[in-house]
Amino acid sequence: MADLSTTFMGLKLKNPIIAGSSALSSSVAGVKKLEEGGAGAVVLKSIFEEEIIHEMDDLMKDVPETSRYIERFDYHDLVVRRDQLEKYTTLIKEAKESVSIPIIASINCSFSYEWTDYAKRLETAGADALELNMFFLPTEQNRSSEEMEQVYFKIIEKVLASVSIPVSLKISHYFTNLGPMIQKLSATGISGLVLFNRFYSPDFDIEKLKVVQTSVISSAAEMVTSLRWVAMMSQKVACELAASTGIHDGEAVIKQLLAGAQTVQVVSALYQHSPNHIRTLLEELETWMSRHSYEKLENFRGKLSQDKSTDPAIYERVQFMKYFGGQKETT
Repeated sequence: MADLSTTFMGLKLKNPIIAGSSALSSSVAGVKKLEEGGAGAVVLKSIFEEEIIHEMDDLMKDVPETSRYIERFDYHDLVVRRDQLEKYTTLIKEAKESVSIPIIASINCSFSYEWTDYAKRLETAGADALELNMFFLPTEQNRSSEEMEQVYFKIIEKVLASVSIPVSLKISHYFTNLGPMIQKLSATGISGLVLFNRFYSPDFDIEKLKVVQTSVISSAAEMVTSLRWVAMMSQKVACELAASTGIHDGEAVIKQLLAGAQTVQVVSALYQHSPNHIRTLLEELETWMSRHSYEKLENFRGKLSQDKSTDPAIYERVQFMKYFGGQKETT
């Protein structure tokens, strides 16, 4: 039997597959199913500050205009936040009591001053690590890219100063200078970077003429973006990398490990199948390792990263020269 054990952010994992943040990890029962399915660790469903704000807005809709004074807003804000945080910290405590795998809490905040308080509370509740799910849509035309990027560093600095558990940062690929940004973020003291997040995107219904939601389930084809960047950056960063988005089968897991990923996060494939699909991924990984005589992950991790390639330029090629380069059509 191949040894699939690994580490991530200093945590010991029985295998490199982490169940990413989703509704599947929003309850103790869900976390237990993910452990039974074979997950090496679980990221709990993010606590979204945006959801807390919307809940408060819904409450205030029932309050008459004449009764909407600032103290009432402050009271509802305090109560809603307290209740949501209590539910989340209870989930952490009960999950820790119910499973033996690492539990990673996740925060998604809209305003920088909230991150530190949330982080402290989740650490106190017993989370083994913390994932900061961070992205600010670059739509503020009065702020430069440098100003937007500095927000990330300020938040990381404050969170790291407030907690002692390991912290990872889950980011998108929407940066002006992605490679250097990944390197700079990795050097802040965080223990891991997750490449990349997947976002809600609007779509159009051309018959009803309305904005609708695109599919929340990733496709296997989406993996190529993270694969490229994990391969290019895995040997150039000061922290460990986890790959995310589009990982649907054992082959995808193998590819990301060959690129240099320490772990992979899986979500959509578990929705499409079940948490037990993790066992299928692990079996495919073990079979491949046996076929290539690899006894442990370190025997091949990063073997196809850019730094170890005989043709490193191929990782940075972006145009289809061969397939769509003006070839004559044949019949």
